[in-house]
Amino acid sequence: MERTETAFAKINLALHVRRREPDGYHAIETLFAFAEDGDSLSLTDAPGLSVTGPFAGALTGEGDNLVLRAARAFADLTGRSLHGGFALDKRLPVAAGIGGGSADAAAALRLLCACEGIEPTDPHIQLLAASLGADIPACLVSRAVRGEDRGDRLIPLKGVPSGLPLLLVNPMRPLATGPVFAHWDGIDRGPLDQGDPMEAARTGRNDLERPAIAILPQIGEMLTMLADKEGVLLARMSGSGATCFGLFENEAARDAAAADVARDYPEWWLLATRLR
Repeated sequence: MERTETAFAKINLALHVRRREPDGYHAIETLFAFAEDGDSLSLTDAPGLSVTGPFAGALTGEGDNLVLRAARAFADLTGRSLHGGFALDKRLPVAAGIGGGSADAAAALRLLCACEGIEPTDPHIQLLAASLGADIPACLVSRAVRGEDRGDRLIPLKGVPSGLPLLLVNPMRPLATGPVFAHWDGIDRGPLDQGDPMEAARTGRNDLERPAIAILPQIGEMLTMLADKEGVLLARMSGSGATCFGLFENEAARDAAAADVARDYPEWWLLATRLR
């Protein structure tokens, strides 16, 4: 029977950059949350990785996809080779700040764990995920968590409401993470609050918004547009961009905002969904 996993889109309700470490990585504090929708990854009999979907072209010619790297690392860890491959339905834009490749790799690990009767929460699998990328441990869980250190030290969260209406918007311009962090001004603007995560999100910030806007001004336009919509609870850029999101008090408000975006910015990508 075919096994399929959703690679759930990731958002950062808040993202505080605290400092740049000597190894070049940045210490952050972030609140991860996940949409109900994302890419779709399936196990197949054919080896390798086949990619379809609206954003398949963005991966054309990619030498070493994270899905295959995750599969090789899993095989090295467990000594259990994969007989077959993967089919990826690429529905999320790439280099978009919503987890894309990290979520795909995490979905691959969940599929392989299911095949071998291993829990994805196994500490060895968590360490493997962290070795592949800082966001992958959170994507492996795909539930609301607080991330510290590089974002890969996870603390469970309670109080992020499942089912909250969510609108994702992207200007269809990829934005690489490296240049955005390189433009960060190095100023520590303080810690992310503890306690209720939604209140911490509201009083928090994304320290990468300013450098991202300097590279891609459309991000500022998206944030202003979303913040002005009726019924919006929170409007923020996710990760290092370029995707921005709005959380809404009800689906009618979200859908009205989505209709406005589709009318006024037909070239933008959008996804009306909900928090997991």
